[in-house]
Amino acid sequence: MRTAQLTLSEITKRYDDRIVLDRVSLSIRPGDKVGVVGDNGSGKSTLLRLMAGREQPDNGAVIVQSPGGTGYLAQTLDLGPTATVADAIDLALTDLRELEARMRQAEQALIAPGALGKRLAVYDDLVLRFETRGGYEAEQRVEAALHGLGLPGLDRNRLLGTLSGGERRRLALAGTLASSPELLLLDEPTNDLDDAAVEWLERQLRAHRGTVVAVTHDRVFLERITSTVLEVEAGRVSRHGNGYAGYLTAKAAARQRQQQEYDAWQAELARGTRLAESNVARLEAIPRKLPLAVFAAGPFRTRSRGHGAQSRIRNAKERVARLTANPIAAPADPLRFHATPRHSSAFSAGIHGAGVDPGRTHAGMMEVPSGVVGESAPVAELADVVVPSRLRLAALRIGAGERLLVTGPNGVGKTTLLRVLAGELVPDSGEVTVRGRVGHLRQEESPWAAIETVLEAFASGRVGYPDEHADELLSLGLFRPADLRLRVGELSYGQRRRIELARLVTDPADLLLLDEPTNHLSPALVEDLEQALDGFPGAVVLVTHDRRMRSRFRGSRLEMAARHPALTAG
Repeated sequence: MRTAQLTLSEITKRYDDRIVLDRVSLSIRPGDKVGVVGDNGSGKSTLLRLMAGREQPDNGAVIVQSPGGTGYLAQTLDLGPTATVADAIDLALTDLRELEARMRQAEQALIAPGALGKRLAVYDDLVLRFETRGGYEAEQRVEAALHGLGLPGLDRNRLLGTLSGGERRRLALAGTLASSPELLLLDEPTNDLDDAAVEWLERQLRAHRGTVVAVTHDRVFLERITSTVLEVEAGRVSRHGNGYAGYLTAKAAARQRQQQEYDAWQAELARGTRLAESNVARLEAIPRKLPLAVFAAGPFRTRSRGHGAQSRIRNAKERVARLTANPIAAPADPLRFHATPRHSSAFSAGIHGAGVDPGRTHAGMMEVPSGVVGESAPVAELADVVVPSRLRLAALRIGAGERLLVTGPNGVGKTTLLRVLAGELVPDSGEVTVRGRVGHLRQEESPWAAIETVLEAFASGRVGYPDEHADELLSLGLFRPADLRLRVGELSYGQRRRIELARLVTDPADLLLLDEPTNHLSPALVEDLEQALDGFPGAVVLVTHDRRMRSRFRGSRLEMAARHPALTAG
């Protein structure tokens, strides 16, 4: 089953005045395993909906030929809370259900009197298509998929409103896979899956003989599954072969080319400027008039200006003007976290002003004087901390420069622990001491006003006018110049996340608290974030479900369970 053809020709898609995809052309061959990456809000889901026929382009053509059917997994299940699990399964198996109904109708038609030739041929064709799709085994595949995705024995009569968002997502994924289509279009299929479920999914997709197009932020998934990566950026779609490794290689090569082009532009600009200045100096050194004694004449003659200096000056200035009018952008500076300088007073100011005061304590502990965070002094100490129904921690000490990965299932208090460390949540009992500056990248949204611009949000709480911070923000490469005037209310969640990241990397800190830092960021930006963390000399407390980030982590680990958190060395 390797016959699906998918072609997009000069596709343009806009919403109101915003162009999301601009003259995009691409083709996907039968049997390809394709990953679609890009920042949140860049147009990845739009691209997938166009492929699935759920939306139509404003211009251009989408051609999809998939005789074996198409399965589409959206990020949200398109059914209300009063629908049942059975309804969700039927929705995912719509193609098979319709094919089976047509087969039954053709079967009944065979009873009618008259020649069977044409009717029998129609019936045989429908039976062949149904059997090829594994129609008779669809229910078994549903059960197997539910089991593999962590929902064994799910009651078919259960209302969707009683399921969590993650359970609804896994149910929809199970149904999509069970429909066994030739073409699979999956929007963030690894969301809400634990490691075991993701590995089960990866085995299914590797064994799939048809075509797979998956929007994903999961770098391990990209590495294990995809042979081609499509990156959606600024309305364009670029194609990269050799899987995720090829994508990273291409990104590095593009950065190197940009650096070379920028260096060449700077060198040419400097050369033109020097040429103009040197010729001006030479011209000024020539007297305005020369005596004509050399020609046996006493009177002076006016000096000729036709010796070429003026034309060289004019040409050099025109060249400088052209270069200045068409500058080559410098590559973005590598992301870099900055630690509070040692042997200087430290105060706490987390991202967007949230943090803890130096030496801050809770629940009756004697205050530790603010000031120097020494090389060996811990940046944080907790003892007998209790937040009812959310966190119970006997003791925790985080040394200067230490790395701590906090793991455990949802609901055991990982985010609560970070909020306690940040001073945003005061425990009912226990002792909390945090020394130095704290940077906190939260998992939840930041409370910016929708009318604030990107630049105003970045500069919030900082000295000076917002425009004074524009160069610093642009140097990070997280936003383009035109983006700085966008309103926060116009941004995707991923773009708002970039503002938080920009503030974090430009504020010195002794302790970084990172709550799911990879959420809604492109894989390339996550790679940059990891490199920045590797170079940070301060302490880091990390909560993440990102498999690659966890596998690369070097440091201590705090495994949080419902009863007894356990600390182990990395």
